[in-house]
Amino acid sequence: MTMLPKSTTTKLGLVIDLDTCVGCHACAVNCKEWNTGGHSAPLTDLDAYGKDPNGVWFNRVHVYETDNGEHSQTVHFPRSCLHCEKPDCVTVCPTGASYKREEDGIVLVDAEKCIGCKLCSWACAYGAREYDEMDGIMKKCTLCIDRIYNENLPEADRTPACVATCPANARHFGDLGDPESDVSKLVEQRGGFALMPETGYEPVNRYLPPRPRKVLPGDTGAPARLEGAEDAKSSSDFFSWLDKKLSR
Repeated sequence: MTMLPKSTTTKLGLVIDLDTCVGCHACAVNCKEWNTGGHSAPLTDLDAYGKDPNGVWFNRVHVYETDNGEHSQTVHFPRSCLHCEKPDCVTVCPTGASYKREEDGIVLVDAEKCIGCKLCSWACAYGAREYDEMDGIMKKCTLCIDRIYNENLPEADRTPACVATCPANARHFGDLGDPESDVSKLVEQRGGFALMPETGYEPVNRYLPPRPRKVLPGDTGAPARLEGAEDAKSSSDFFSWLDKKLSR
C-alpha cells in the first residue's frame, strides 16, 4: 500500500468555470500537444484518423443538456485529474508508482515503477486515469509540472497548458490551500464546489456553477424589440454615394 503524505499545506489545482466554458476543446488539444513532449511523453494515439480512434488524453470535455423543468441549458464539463487530498488511486498502488507530492499536493505516476495493473484506474471515481497501451503503463494529468516550475519561462507563462490556452478564461490555476489566493477567493465568491464529495477523496479542483440562464430580453439588458433607425435619410445618402463610387 502506497502511503499518502501526512499533510499538504500547498494544494495546487484548477478552478473551472462551467458558466463560461464553451466546449471548444482547446484545453484538451493543447494539453495533448504539450504533454506529448512533456513529463509523461509520449501520449499514444491509435488509429487517430480512422473509424475507431483511441489514445491517451489527460483532458476530456463532456457535454450535457440540463433541464430544471422550465428551461434547458447546455453545460460543457471539462474533466481531468482532481489531485485529491485522499486519493485511493495512490493507496491501492502495489508498487508505489502512484504518489502524492507533499510539497504541492500534485498526484503523479512514476513510469519506472508502474506495472500497468490498472488498480488505480479502478479506484478513481472520476475516470481520470489513462492506460497507455503502447507503453503498458498508467498516465494522468501532471498539472504540467514541467511548465509551472520552469524558470526559463516568463512567470506569466508558468501555468498548465490547458489554462494558458483557454480562450474563454474558464480555467484558473493556483494554490487552493491558501484562502487568500486568487483561486480561493474566486471559489468563495462564486460558490465553487468539489465534484462528488461523497467519495471522501477530497478533490482539490473546484467547479464554478453555471449562472441561471437568461431567457428574456430584459435579462441581458436588451430591449424587447429593435426599432428602425431614426435617420433613414443619412443611410440612404450613404448608399447613393457608395453606388456612384462603385459605378466609376
